Amino acid sequence: MKQFRYDDIDGLQSLVSSEFGPWSNEVEITQDMVNQFATLTGDDYWLHTDPARCQKESPFGTTIAHGFLTLVLLPKMRTEQTWEVTGFNHMMNYGSNKLRFTGAVPVGSKVHARSRVASVEKTPKGQTCVTMEQHIHVVGQERPAVIYELMFMYM
Repeated sequence: MKQFRYDDIDGLQSLVSSEFGPWSNEVEITQDMVNQFATLTGDDYWLHTDPARCQKESPFGTTIAHGFLTLVLLPKMRTEQTWEVTGFNHMMNYGSNKLRFTGAVPVGSKVHARSRVASVEKTPKGQTCVTMEQHIHVVGQERPAVIYELMFMYM
């Protein structure tokens, strides 16, 4: 596994690419998972929680996952890491630049993800900000269901 010091901006720049890496493992979206998310968040809209009604009235013919449920499953979608950042004291989620829910994720489908390093920048305080673009797809679909840019800081 290739290693980069968190403050080696030039080295980390070599990771920036317009090409996405390999696909992650697949995660199945179940109705139980959707129902638990609905209970947790209070978002019990029928399009997510009422399979009988969806079969009759939904354009998808079935219930669909919440967009945010699909997003929060990213940590379960893992790829083999080919590089790592070393030498930092702390790493933290800094936020998002972009989040789009671009397609439905039907219950019973499987999703997988892939990512790329979109940018590496040194901050005025000497921290390193890495932006990752991540796409989540329903397996077998070309168009992503979620497009997400995650930013994290190494200090």
